[in-house]
Amino acid sequence: MKNINKKLQILLLLPLIAVQIKCGSSKSTASNSGKAESWITTTDETSKLKKQPDLVFNSDANSNQTILVDASQKFQTIEGFGFALTGGSAQSILKLDKAKREALLQELFSRKNDAVGLSYLRISIGASDLNETVFSYDDMPEGQTDLKLEHFNLGPDLKDVVPVLKEILAINPKIKIMGSPWSPPVWMKDNGNTKGGSLQPKYYQVYAEYFVKYILAMKAQGIVIDAITPQNEPLHPGNNPSLLMLAEQEADFVGNNLGPAFKAAGIKTKIIVYDHNCNKPEYPLTILKDAKANPFVTGSAFHLYEGDISALTKVHDAFPNKDLYFTEQYTGSKSSFENDLKWSVKNVVIGSMRNWSKNALSWGLANDENYKPFTPGGCSTCKGALMIDQNQNIKREVGYYIIGHASKFVPEGSVRIGSNIAGNLHNVAFKTPSGQIVVIVENDGTAAETFNIKYNQKQISTTLNAGAVATYVW
Repeated sequence: MKNINKKLQILLLLPLIAVQIKCGSSKSTASNSGKAESWITTTDETSKLKKQPDLVFNSDANSNQTILVDASQKFQTIEGFGFALTGGSAQSILKLDKAKREALLQELFSRKNDAVGLSYLRISIGASDLNETVFSYDDMPEGQTDLKLEHFNLGPDLKDVVPVLKEILAINPKIKIMGSPWSPPVWMKDNGNTKGGSLQPKYYQVYAEYFVKYILAMKAQGIVIDAITPQNEPLHPGNNPSLLMLAEQEADFVGNNLGPAFKAAGIKTKIIVYDHNCNKPEYPLTILKDAKANPFVTGSAFHLYEGDISALTKVHDAFPNKDLYFTEQYTGSKSSFENDLKWSVKNVVIGSMRNWSKNALSWGLANDENYKPFTPGGCSTCKGALMIDQNQNIKREVGYYIIGHASKFVPEGSVRIGSNIAGNLHNVAFKTPSGQIVVIVENDGTAAETFNIKYNQKQISTTLNAGAVATYVW
Protein backbone atom coordinates (compact mmCIF):
# COMPACT_ATOMS: atom_id res chain seq x y z
CA MET A 1 0.00 0.00 0.00
CA LYS A 2 2.87 2.38 0.87
CA ASN A 3 4.46 1.72 -2.55
CA ILE A 4 1.16 2.48 -4.31
CA ASN A 5 0.91 5.80 -2.42
CA LYS A 6 4.48 6.72 -3.37
CA LYS A 7 3.77 5.94 -7.03
CA LEU A 8 0.60 8.04 -6.86
CA GLN A 9 2.54 10.98 -5.36
CA ILE A 10 5.16 10.77 -8.11
CA LEU A 11 2.47 10.67 -10.81
CA LEU A 12 0.78 13.72 -9.32
CA LEU A 13 4.08 15.62 -9.15
CA LEU A 14 5.15 14.88 -12.76
CA PRO A 15 2.98 17.59 -14.42
CA LEU A 16 4.26 20.18 -11.91
CA ILE A 17 7.88 19.21 -12.62
CA ALA A 18 7.20 19.44 -16.35
CA VAL A 19 5.73 22.93 -15.98
CA GLN A 20 8.75 24.08 -13.94
CA ILE A 21 11.16 22.73 -16.56
CA LYS A 22 9.20 24.42 -19.35
CA CYS A 23 9.08 27.76 -17.54
CA GLY A 24 12.83 27.67 -17.06
CA SER A 25 13.52 27.04 -20.74
CA SER A 26 14.94 29.68 -23.09
CA LYS A 27 16.13 29.93 -26.67
CA SER A 28 19.73 30.11 -25.52
CA THR A 29 20.81 27.04 -23.58
CA ALA A 30 24.05 28.86 -22.80
CA SER A 31 22.33 31.54 -20.73
CA ASN A 32 20.73 28.90 -18.51
CA SER A 33 24.07 27.34 -17.67
CA GLY A 34 26.08 30.52 -17.01
CA LYS A 35 27.57 30.43 -20.49
CA ALA A 36 27.62 32.66 -23.57
CA GLU A 37 27.48 31.52 -27.18
CA SER A 38 29.69 33.18 -29.77
CA TRP A 39 30.07 33.34 -33.55
CA ILE A 40 33.22 34.68 -35.25
CA THR A 41 34.29 35.90 -38.70
CA THR A 42 38.04 36.33 -39.28
CA THR A 43 39.77 38.43 -41.92
CA ASP A 44 41.60 35.40 -43.37
CA GLU A 45 38.17 33.79 -44.01
CA THR A 46 39.01 30.63 -42.04
CA SER A 47 35.97 31.34 -39.87
CA LYS A 48 32.84 32.88 -41.37
CA LEU A 49 30.00 33.46 -38.92
CA LYS A 50 31.12 30.19 -37.31
CA LYS A 51 29.90 29.07 -33.91
CA GLN A 52 32.64 28.76 -31.27
CA PRO A 53 32.79 26.74 -28.02
CA ASP A 54 30.64 28.29 -25.29
CA LEU A 55 32.26 30.81 -22.94
CA VAL A 56 31.74 30.48 -19.18
CA PHE A 57 30.81 33.44 -16.97
CA ASN A 58 33.05 33.89 -13.93
CA SER A 59 33.96 36.40 -11.23
CA ASP A 60 37.74 36.08 -11.56
CA ALA A 61 39.78 39.28 -11.44
CA ASN A 62 42.17 40.01 -14.32
CA SER A 63 43.85 42.95 -16.04
CA ASN A 64 42.05 42.60 -19.40
CA GLN A 65 40.21 45.46 -21.06
CA THR A 66 36.51 45.20 -20.22
CA ILE A 67 33.37 45.92 -22.19
CA LEU A 68 30.74 46.71 -19.58
CA VAL A 69 27.18 45.96 -20.73
CA ASP A 70 24.46 47.94 -18.96
CA ALA A 71 20.86 46.95 -19.70
CA SER A 72 19.54 49.85 -17.61
CA GLN A 73 20.72 52.24 -20.33
CA LYS A 74 18.17 52.05 -23.15
CA PHE A 75 18.42 53.74 -26.54
CA GLN A 76 16.53 53.20 -29.84
CA THR A 77 14.32 50.26 -30.76
CA ILE A 78 15.61 48.35 -33.78
CA GLU A 79 13.50 47.88 -36.92
CA GLY A 80 15.84 45.55 -38.79
CA PHE A 81 18.96 44.67 -40.74
CA GLY A 82 19.18 43.80 -44.41
CA PHE A 83 19.94 44.76 -48.00
CA ALA A 84 18.51 46.39 -51.10
CA LEU A 85 16.51 43.95 -53.19
CA THR A 86 17.40 45.61 -56.49
CA GLY A 87 15.84 44.53 -59.76
CA GLY A 88 19.17 42.92 -60.56
CA SER A 89 19.16 41.08 -57.22
CA ALA A 90 15.69 39.69 -57.94
CA GLN A 91 16.75 38.62 -61.44
CA SER A 92 19.80 36.82 -60.05
CA ILE A 93 17.71 34.99 -57.43
CA LEU A 94 15.10 33.98 -60.04
CA LYS A 95 17.83 32.20 -62.03
CA LEU A 96 17.83 29.51 -59.35
CA ASP A 97 15.58 26.50 -59.73
CA LYS A 98 12.61 26.41 -57.35
CA ALA A 99 14.13 24.10 -54.69
CA LYS A 100 17.44 25.95 -54.58
CA ARG A 101 15.71 29.34 -54.49
CA GLU A 102 13.41 28.25 -51.65
CA ALA A 103 16.38 26.96 -49.63
CA LEU A 104 18.28 30.23 -50.18
CA LEU A 105 15.33 32.43 -49.22
CA GLN A 106 14.77 30.35 -46.08
CA GLU A 107 18.45 30.79 -45.17
CA LEU A 108 18.21 34.55 -45.72
CA PHE A 109 14.81 35.45 -44.28
CA SER A 110 13.69 32.85 -41.75
CA ARG A 111 14.85 32.61 -38.14
CA LYS A 112 15.16 28.81 -38.17
CA ASN A 113 18.32 26.74 -37.81
CA ASP A 114 21.30 28.52 -39.36
CA ALA A 115 19.29 31.25 -41.12
CA VAL A 116 20.56 34.83 -40.95
CA GLY A 117 17.10 36.32 -40.34
CA LEU A 118 17.16 39.42 -42.58
CA SER A 119 14.36 41.70 -41.39
CA TYR A 120 14.52 44.83 -43.56
CA LEU A 121 14.66 45.39 -47.34
CA ARG A 122 15.04 48.49 -49.46
CA ILE A 123 13.66 48.47 -53.00
CA SER A 124 13.73 51.06 -55.78
CA ILE A 125 10.60 52.91 -56.90
CA GLY A 126 11.15 52.42 -60.62
CA ALA A 127 14.64 51.47 -61.73
CA SER A 128 17.82 51.89 -59.71
CA ASP A 129 21.25 51.76 -61.33
CA LEU A 130 21.34 48.03 -60.50
CA ASN A 131 18.54 47.27 -62.94
CA GLU A 132 19.06 45.90 -66.43
CA THR A 133 17.32 48.89 -68.01
CA VAL A 134 16.13 52.33 -66.89
CA PHE A 135 12.38 52.75 -66.42
CA SER A 136 9.76 54.56 -64.36
CA TYR A 137 6.18 53.47 -63.75
CA ASP A 138 4.81 56.04 -66.19
CA ASP A 139 7.11 56.40 -69.17
CA MET A 140 5.68 58.38 -72.06
CA PRO A 141 6.80 59.10 -75.65
CA GLU A 142 8.98 62.20 -75.92
CA GLY A 143 6.95 65.39 -75.66
CA GLN A 144 3.95 63.71 -74.02
CA THR A 145 2.78 63.91 -70.40
CA ASP A 146 0.34 61.90 -68.28
CA LEU A 147 -1.02 64.31 -65.69
CA LYS A 148 -3.73 61.88 -64.54
CA LEU A 149 -1.23 58.96 -64.38
CA GLU A 150 -3.54 56.86 -66.54
CA HIS A 151 -0.57 54.86 -67.86
CA PHE A 152 0.86 54.12 -64.40
CA ASN A 153 1.92 50.48 -63.89
CA LEU A 154 4.60 48.57 -61.98
CA GLY A 155 6.13 47.45 -65.29
CA PRO A 156 9.32 45.34 -65.11
CA ASP A 157 9.00 44.99 -61.30
CA LEU A 158 6.07 42.62 -61.89
CA LYS A 159 8.51 40.17 -63.51
CA ASP A 160 11.23 40.12 -60.85
CA VAL A 161 11.01 42.26 -57.67
CA VAL A 162 7.32 41.56 -56.95
CA PRO A 163 7.50 37.74 -57.37
CA VAL A 164 10.63 37.50 -55.18
CA LEU A 165 9.08 39.76 -52.53
CA LYS A 166 6.02 37.50 -52.43
CA GLU A 167 8.24 34.47 -51.78
CA ILE A 168 10.08 36.39 -49.05
CA LEU A 169 6.82 37.53 -47.41
CA ALA A 170 5.65 33.90 -47.28
CA ILE A 171 8.71 33.23 -45.07
CA ASN A 172 8.70 36.49 -43.07
CA PRO A 173 5.34 38.32 -43.35
CA LYS A 174 6.60 41.04 -40.95
CA ILE A 175 9.66 42.08 -42.95
CA LYS A 176 9.92 45.86 -43.30
CA ILE A 177 10.21 47.31 -46.82
CA MET A 178 11.43 50.79 -47.77
CA GLY A 179 10.98 52.23 -51.26
CA SER A 180 13.28 54.88 -52.80
CA PRO A 181 13.12 56.43 -56.30
CA TRP A 182 16.25 57.10 -58.34
CA SER A 183 14.33 59.32 -60.78
CA PRO A 184 10.77 60.43 -61.50
CA PRO A 185 9.35 59.88 -65.00
CA VAL A 186 11.44 61.83 -67.52
CA TRP A 187 8.49 64.01 -68.60
CA MET A 188 8.38 65.53 -65.08
CA LYS A 189 12.04 66.64 -65.23
CA ASP A 190 13.56 69.87 -66.49
CA ASN A 191 16.25 68.17 -68.60
CA GLY A 192 14.16 65.46 -70.30
CA ASN A 193 16.72 62.81 -69.26
CA THR A 194 16.83 59.83 -66.88
CA LYS A 195 20.17 61.14 -65.60
CA GLY A 196 20.31 64.30 -63.49
CA GLY A 197 18.01 67.27 -63.88
CA SER A 198 15.43 68.42 -61.35
CA LEU A 199 11.73 67.80 -60.76
CA GLN A 200 9.71 70.70 -62.20
CA PRO A 201 7.60 72.39 -59.50
CA LYS A 202 4.52 72.23 -61.74
CA TYR A 203 4.69 68.43 -61.42
CA TYR A 204 5.13 68.28 -57.63
CA GLN A 205 1.49 67.35 -57.05
CA VAL A 206 1.29 64.74 -59.80
CA TYR A 207 4.55 63.22 -58.51
CA ALA A 208 3.05 63.04 -55.01
CA GLU A 209 0.10 61.14 -56.54
CA TYR A 210 2.66 58.87 -58.28
CA PHE A 211 3.91 57.80 -54.83
CA VAL A 212 0.32 57.19 -53.67
CA LYS A 213 -0.36 55.04 -56.74
CA TYR A 214 2.85 53.10 -56.11
CA ILE A 215 1.99 52.30 -52.49
CA LEU A 216 -1.55 51.24 -53.45
CA ALA A 217 -0.32 49.15 -56.42
CA MET A 218 2.14 47.30 -54.17
CA LYS A 219 -0.58 46.82 -51.54
CA ALA A 220 -2.75 45.22 -54.24
CA GLN A 221 0.11 42.73 -54.72
CA GLY A 222 0.07 41.97 -50.98
CA ILE A 223 3.21 44.07 -50.34
CA VAL A 224 3.11 46.75 -47.63
CA ILE A 225 5.58 49.60 -48.07
CA ASP A 226 6.54 50.62 -44.54
CA ALA A 227 8.55 53.70 -45.53
CA ILE A 228 9.65 55.74 -48.53
CA THR A 229 12.33 58.31 -49.16
CA PRO A 230 11.43 61.09 -51.63
CA GLN A 231 14.73 60.67 -53.49
CA ASN A 232 17.77 58.39 -53.35
CA GLU A 233 21.01 60.39 -53.09
CA PRO A 234 19.41 63.76 -53.99
CA LEU A 235 22.82 65.46 -54.25
CA HIS A 236 24.23 62.92 -56.77
CA PRO A 237 22.77 63.71 -60.21
CA GLY A 238 25.55 61.86 -62.03
CA ASN A 239 24.13 58.34 -61.74
CA ASN A 240 21.77 56.70 -64.23
CA PRO A 241 18.97 57.11 -63.25
CA SER A 242 19.24 60.06 -60.85
CA LEU A 243 17.79 63.45 -59.87
CA LEU A 244 19.09 66.60 -58.22
CA MET A 245 16.76 67.63 -55.38
CA LEU A 246 18.05 70.33 -53.04
CA ALA A 247 17.01 70.40 -49.37
CA GLU A 248 14.66 73.36 -49.89
CA GLN A 249 13.03 71.56 -52.84
CA GLU A 250 12.53 68.37 -50.84
CA ALA A 251 11.07 70.35 -47.93
CA ASP A 252 8.65 72.08 -50.34
CA PHE A 253 7.66 68.78 -51.98
CA VAL A 254 7.13 66.94 -48.68
CA GLY A 255 5.37 69.78 -46.87
CA ASN A 256 3.06 70.98 -49.63
CA ASN A 257 2.50 67.87 -51.76
CA LEU A 258 3.72 64.45 -50.63
CA GLY A 259 2.69 64.69 -46.97
CA PRO A 260 -0.79 66.11 -47.72
CA ALA A 261 -1.29 63.52 -50.51
CA PHE A 262 -0.52 60.69 -48.08
CA LYS A 263 -2.85 62.21 -45.50
CA ALA A 264 -5.69 62.61 -48.01
CA ALA A 265 -5.31 59.00 -49.18
CA GLY A 266 -5.10 57.65 -45.62
CA ILE A 267 -1.61 56.28 -46.24
CA LYS A 268 0.44 55.48 -43.12
CA THR A 269 3.74 54.85 -44.95
CA LYS A 270 6.58 56.72 -43.23
CA ILE A 271 8.31 59.57 -45.05
CA ILE A 272 12.07 59.43 -44.42
CA VAL A 273 14.02 62.39 -45.84
CA TYR A 274 17.51 62.91 -47.28
CA ASP A 275 18.82 59.34 -47.99
CA HIS A 276 22.37 60.45 -48.75
CA ASN A 277 25.83 60.88 -47.25
CA CYS A 278 26.85 61.77 -43.70
CA ASN A 279 28.79 64.83 -44.86
CA LYS A 280 25.62 66.94 -45.21
CA PRO A 281 23.57 66.70 -41.98
CA GLU A 282 22.37 70.24 -42.75
CA TYR A 283 20.21 68.77 -45.54
CA PRO A 284 17.82 66.82 -43.28
CA LEU A 285 18.05 69.56 -40.64
CA THR A 286 16.78 72.08 -43.22
CA ILE A 287 13.73 69.90 -43.87
CA LEU A 288 13.09 69.18 -40.19
CA LYS A 289 13.21 72.92 -39.46
CA ASP A 290 10.56 73.53 -42.12
CA ALA A 291 7.22 74.07 -40.35
CA LYS A 292 5.15 72.54 -43.15
CA ALA A 293 7.37 69.53 -43.84
CA ASN A 294 8.23 68.57 -40.24
CA PRO A 295 4.86 67.08 -39.20
CA PHE A 296 4.92 64.67 -42.17
CA VAL A 297 8.51 63.47 -41.62
CA THR A 298 9.23 60.38 -39.51
CA GLY A 299 13.01 60.65 -39.77
CA SER A 300 16.16 60.97 -41.87
CA ALA A 301 18.23 58.39 -43.78
CA PHE A 302 21.97 58.27 -44.38
CA HIS A 303 24.70 56.62 -46.48
CA LEU A 304 28.43 56.77 -45.67
CA TYR A 305 30.35 57.25 -48.90
CA GLU A 306 31.37 60.62 -47.44
CA GLY A 307 31.36 62.11 -43.95
CA ASP A 308 31.34 60.53 -40.49
CA ILE A 309 28.68 58.30 -38.96
CA SER A 310 28.39 60.69 -36.00
CA ALA A 311 26.31 62.96 -38.29
CA LEU A 312 23.30 60.85 -37.26
CA THR A 313 23.73 61.88 -33.63
CA LYS A 314 23.99 65.53 -34.68
CA VAL A 315 20.55 65.24 -36.31
CA HIS A 316 19.19 63.21 -33.38
CA ASP A 317 20.33 65.80 -30.86
CA ALA A 318 18.62 68.59 -32.82
CA PHE A 319 15.38 66.61 -33.29
CA PRO A 320 15.30 63.76 -30.73
CA ASN A 321 11.66 62.94 -31.59
CA LYS A 322 12.60 62.06 -35.19
CA ASP A 323 14.05 58.67 -36.14
CA LEU A 324 17.33 57.86 -37.90
CA TYR A 325 17.95 55.21 -40.56
CA PHE A 326 21.04 53.86 -42.30
CA THR A 327 19.90 52.82 -45.77
CA GLU A 328 22.89 52.06 -48.01
CA GLN A 329 26.56 51.15 -48.14
CA TYR A 330 28.12 49.08 -50.87
CA THR A 331 30.97 46.60 -50.77
CA GLY A 332 33.19 46.96 -53.83
CA SER A 333 34.58 44.43 -56.29
CA LYS A 334 38.03 46.02 -55.93
CA SER A 335 38.13 45.89 -52.12
CA SER A 336 39.33 42.99 -49.96
CA PHE A 337 37.23 40.80 -47.66
CA GLU A 338 39.39 42.00 -44.74
CA ASN A 339 38.98 45.73 -45.38
CA ASP A 340 35.25 45.57 -46.08
CA LEU A 341 34.57 43.39 -43.04
CA LYS A 342 36.44 45.68 -40.63
CA TRP A 343 35.23 48.98 -42.02
CA SER A 344 31.59 48.07 -42.56
CA VAL A 345 31.03 46.30 -39.24
CA LYS A 346 32.73 49.18 -37.41
CA ASN A 347 30.81 51.94 -39.25
CA VAL A 348 27.68 50.56 -40.87
CA VAL A 349 26.61 48.09 -38.16
CA ILE A 350 28.21 49.22 -34.88
CA GLY A 351 28.59 52.88 -35.85
CA SER A 352 25.05 53.41 -37.10
CA MET A 353 23.57 51.64 -34.07
CA ARG A 354 25.66 53.70 -31.63
CA ASN A 355 24.40 56.82 -33.42
CA TRP A 356 20.67 56.15 -33.05
CA SER A 357 19.88 54.36 -36.32
CA LYS A 358 16.88 52.02 -36.22
CA ASN A 359 18.21 49.90 -39.08
CA ALA A 360 21.39 49.09 -40.99
CA LEU A 361 21.19 48.19 -44.67
CA SER A 362 23.90 47.23 -47.12
CA TRP A 363 23.51 47.72 -50.87
CA GLY A 364 22.60 44.99 -53.40
CA LEU A 365 21.55 41.57 -52.16
CA ALA A 366 22.71 39.63 -55.23
CA ASN A 367 24.32 39.86 -58.67
CA ASP A 368 26.08 37.62 -61.20
CA GLU A 369 29.76 36.79 -61.55
CA ASN A 370 30.33 39.98 -63.61
CA TYR A 371 28.59 42.25 -61.04
CA LYS A 372 25.68 42.59 -63.45
CA PRO A 373 23.04 43.66 -64.16
CA PHE A 374 23.49 47.42 -64.01
CA THR A 375 22.24 50.26 -66.17
CA PRO A 376 24.40 52.09 -68.74
CA GLY A 377 26.36 54.40 -66.46
CA GLY A 378 25.27 52.51 -63.33
CA CYS A 379 27.57 50.93 -60.73
CA SER A 380 29.82 48.29 -62.32
CA THR A 381 31.81 47.56 -59.14
CA CYS A 382 28.97 47.01 -56.66
CA LYS A 383 29.37 43.57 -55.10
CA GLY A 384 26.21 41.90 -53.83
CA ALA A 385 26.00 39.90 -50.62
CA LEU A 386 25.52 36.90 -52.91
CA MET A 387 27.14 36.06 -56.23
CA ILE A 388 24.93 33.74 -58.27
CA ASP A 389 26.62 32.52 -61.46
CA GLN A 390 25.17 31.09 -64.67
CA ASN A 391 25.47 27.54 -63.28
CA GLN A 392 23.39 28.44 -60.20
CA ASN A 393 26.39 28.35 -57.88
CA ILE A 394 25.94 30.67 -54.89
CA LYS A 395 28.89 32.42 -53.28
CA ARG A 396 28.33 34.25 -50.01
CA GLU A 397 30.34 37.46 -50.22
CA VAL A 398 31.58 39.70 -47.41
CA GLY A 399 28.31 41.67 -47.23
CA TYR A 400 26.47 38.51 -46.16
CA TYR A 401 28.67 38.23 -43.07
CA ILE A 402 28.72 41.97 -42.28
CA ILE A 403 24.94 42.10 -41.96
CA GLY A 404 24.58 38.49 -40.78
CA HIS A 405 26.51 39.20 -37.58
CA ALA A 406 23.61 41.48 -36.58
CA SER A 407 20.50 40.16 -38.38
CA LYS A 408 20.92 36.58 -37.17
CA PHE A 409 20.84 37.60 -33.50
CA VAL A 410 19.07 40.97 -33.25
CA PRO A 411 15.42 40.70 -34.35
CA GLU A 412 13.02 43.58 -34.88
CA GLY A 413 11.93 45.02 -31.54
CA SER A 414 15.33 44.61 -29.89
CA VAL A 415 16.59 47.64 -27.96
CA ARG A 416 20.12 48.99 -28.00
CA ILE A 417 21.54 49.06 -24.48
CA GLY A 418 24.64 50.57 -22.90
CA SER A 419 28.19 49.37 -23.61
CA ASN A 420 31.55 51.18 -23.61
CA ILE A 421 34.14 51.12 -26.39
CA ALA A 422 37.26 49.56 -24.85
CA GLY A 423 40.40 50.57 -26.76
CA ASN A 424 40.30 49.02 -30.23
CA LEU A 425 37.24 46.94 -29.39
CA HIS A 426 34.36 48.68 -31.12
CA ASN A 427 31.06 47.20 -30.02
CA VAL A 428 27.32 47.57 -29.61
CA ALA A 429 24.90 45.74 -27.29
CA PHE A 430 21.21 44.87 -27.49
CA LYS A 431 18.46 43.28 -25.45
CA THR A 432 16.12 41.20 -27.62
CA PRO A 433 12.35 40.86 -27.12
CA SER A 434 12.94 37.39 -25.63
CA GLY A 435 15.36 38.85 -23.06
CA GLN A 436 18.67 37.72 -24.58
CA ILE A 437 21.71 39.99 -24.49
CA VAL A 438 23.63 40.35 -27.78
CA VAL A 439 27.03 42.05 -28.10
CA ILE A 440 28.74 42.60 -31.47
CA VAL A 441 32.49 43.32 -31.26
CA GLU A 442 35.01 44.32 -33.95
CA ASN A 443 38.73 44.33 -33.13
CA ASP A 444 39.95 47.39 -35.00
CA GLY A 445 43.55 46.94 -33.84
CA THR A 446 46.54 45.28 -35.50
CA ALA A 447 46.96 42.49 -32.93
CA ALA A 448 44.78 39.94 -31.16
CA GLU A 449 43.03 41.30 -28.07
CA THR A 450 42.09 39.40 -24.92
CA PHE A 451 39.22 41.09 -23.11
CA ASN A 452 36.22 40.70 -20.83
CA ILE A 453 32.53 41.31 -21.43
CA LYS A 454 30.98 42.09 -18.05
CA TYR A 455 27.26 41.93 -17.29
CA ASN A 456 25.52 41.90 -13.90
CA GLN A 457 28.78 41.49 -11.92
CA LYS A 458 29.91 38.45 -13.94
CA GLN A 459 32.07 38.29 -17.01
CA ILE A 460 33.30 36.16 -19.86
CA SER A 461 36.92 36.39 -21.00
CA THR A 462 37.85 35.79 -24.63
CA THR A 463 40.32 36.63 -27.40
CA LEU A 464 39.56 38.13 -30.80
CA ASN A 465 42.04 38.31 -33.69
CA ALA A 466 42.95 41.61 -35.35
CA GLY A 467 40.17 42.72 -37.70
CA ALA A 468 37.89 39.89 -36.63
CA VAL A 469 34.20 40.28 -35.76
CA ALA A 470 32.31 38.35 -33.11
CA THR A 471 28.75 38.21 -31.86
CA TYR A 472 28.19 37.05 -28.25
CA VAL A 473 24.78 35.92 -27.03
CA TRP A 474 23.46 34.89 -23.61
